[in-house]
Amino acid sequence: MNAVCKSSAGPLTLTARILLAAIFISAGLSKLSGFDGTVGYIASKGLPLPAVLATLTIALEVLGGIAVVIGYKARVAGFLLAGFSVVAAFIFHNFWAVPADQAYIQNIMFMKNLSMAGGLLLLTVFGAGGFSIDAKNKANES
Repeated sequence: MNAVCKSSAGPLTLTARILLAAIFISAGLSKLSGFDGTVGYIASKGLPLPAVLATLTIALEVLGGIAVVIGYKARVAGFLLAGFSVVAAFIFHNFWAVPADQAYIQNIMFMKNLSMAGGLLLLTVFGAGGFSIDAKNKANES
């Protein structure tokens, strides 16, 4: 890694984590403020225990998103959010099973979820990088 990349790695990984987590934190808070609507939407997909699933989803999105931002157990949070993103893509953005006038936007949303999962899997493999609690904890272990 060249000197310029190495010196900017900490700020860039922090920026990447913030950008990656922003959608989860905002979506989770939105679901929380519109809890009844979230429960209704989950129920409309035929999923069991929609209130429980809504609560778990909110917790994963908000707490997992915060964990990614601060870089605490970021590999675990990234893995869980990646799995959630893929599952949500297939359940909530099934573009192949909607009317033609909805297929385009659902396809975009499906691909957005898969792309986010890709970034989260990179986080899972490579870790939070600099400017993170994980990096600080690793340094303290040495």
